[in-house]
Amino acid sequence: MSISEAVPVSNGALWTGRALSAVVVLFMIFDGVIKLPPLDIVTQTMNGLGWPADPNIARLIGVIGLISTALYALPRTSVLGAILLSAYMGGAISAHVRIGNPLFSHTLFGVYLGVILWGGLYLRDPRVRALMPFSR
Repeated sequence: MSISEAVPVSNGALWTGRALSAVVVLFMIFDGVIKLPPLDIVTQTMNGLGWPADPNIARLIGVIGLISTALYALPRTSVLGAILLSAYMGGAISAHVRIGNPLFSHTLFGVYLGVILWGGLYLRDPRVRALMPFSR
């Protein structure tokens, strides 16, 4: 018996998972692409978070986010991408905690995105459902 046979999912759940994953992918593409050119708003925001106002550091963070997002979007590497994006979100959460940003709007945004990320992957990937079987 294969994994997909062991943990079936309805078409509605599959498409919901794809839609949730698409939200994460689109947001992360925007987040990564905006860091590539030397935009003043990006370096100012990074400075406010305690990072140096260096476009090269912003660019590196953007590339890391885009690579992790690409891995998440590809079915064969989606679990690795989800793990890397979770680490990326953890770094963002840490930066917001360190400077004392508001909890629900800024600090926990990475948690919200992580829940959507893993929820979408759970609904669209039978391997993840097999690892985390929720019983009714």
